[in-house]
Amino acid sequence: MPEQPRSRRQTRAAILTHLLQSGGSFRPPLAKAVRLSEASLSRILFDLKAEGLIEEVRRPAPYVGGPTGLVSFDSAIALAALELTGQWLSVGVGGMAGEMHYTERVPLPKRPTVDAVSKVFREALILLRDWTRRRRIALAQIGITIPGLGRLSEFGNPIIPCDIERIGDMFGELFADVPVAFTNSVVAHATFHRCRTENYPFSDAHLFVFVGQGVAGAWMDDPIEDDALQPVELGHMVFGTDGPRCRCGHRGCVEAYASLPALAELLRVTEAELLQLGSEWATAIPLTSRVRQELRQRLFRLGLAIGNTLNVKPRRGVVISGWPSLLTDDDRKAVIEGIDACLLGGRKLAQVSVAFVPPSNGNDPQAALAFAAFCLARSGGMPAASTEAA
Repeated sequence: MPEQPRSRRQTRAAILTHLLQSGGSFRPPLAKAVRLSEASLSRILFDLKAEGLIEEVRRPAPYVGGPTGLVSFDSAIALAALELTGQWLSVGVGGMAGEMHYTERVPLPKRPTVDAVSKVFREALILLRDWTRRRRIALAQIGITIPGLGRLSEFGNPIIPCDIERIGDMFGELFADVPVAFTNSVVAHATFHRCRTENYPFSDAHLFVFVGQGVAGAWMDDPIEDDALQPVELGHMVFGTDGPRCRCGHRGCVEAYASLPALAELLRVTEAELLQLGSEWATAIPLTSRVRQELRQRLFRLGLAIGNTLNVKPRRGVVISGWPSLLTDDDRKAVIEGIDACLLGGRKLAQVSVAFVPPSNGNDPQAALAFAAFCLARSGGMPAASTEAA
């Protein structure tokens, strides 16, 4: 079946998303990756350079007689990122490669309300506006991540109360000419790993699972497709109504067993102490045999939730990020056993591969920055209202 013709925006998006994921490319492999002749690629790169989106820097040739111009995003591109967590709203400015030029954290009240969270967003946006104005920085894209943002968000956010429409109006007031995009936190973390993790394990469609403040997943597909990143609420799969209470109001959700707050309770430390230890907790906190056994049972439940999710929408790859990634292979094996125990046909017959990547929580607003970069690349660097020809 012949390939459908791509629009100008889609072709530019294919080039820019490849540059985002690769960190830069010489022209011949770039042309091959995006299925263009080198002549067609050269014409588009000329436009992208003129618009200040890319630059071509001299690098040693990858082979004798090879190209010496490495194509990458222009280092002058500035993005803004806002990442809402359970403790604060992080705001920052950075570049397409993930470097941060400015960060600030505005704390949330202990009992946040819609009004209080709106005030925090306004304070953060004023900080952002003043910082960029003083340095005469023009933002190319703003990315905002909200925990729990999804299909029911119009009825109120179930995790951190906030009014997305009201917050969106603030951006329209303070950053009227800058493209703005909101997303679920798990989508941003999935984007961060896909774009920033060296040797990311999968390039085709797969399921990304994030285990942090909550437990959530995202369907990952071709980056230039409109539905390339879709959140999935696997963390609220209920395993018994007599289980521990979840923040969603139900009992027995996998999140109530496997989230960071649940882990902190099991380890008899506060969540703040666990966050402060970061990736060191797995070696800093001794695990008794009873705690280790309970930990594996919880990881097994996490695997069951992942396997049940794959039963609904089969995928051959699963990437897991979060505190389970810090454990030994013996402990993490419980997750794989859980997937195998409920996945139709079992993991081997379904040909499902499981990979663990490091946790990405605690480095906010890096995930939101990666999402902003992804949005700019996927738009082809073109305004949403611009016209295009196929």
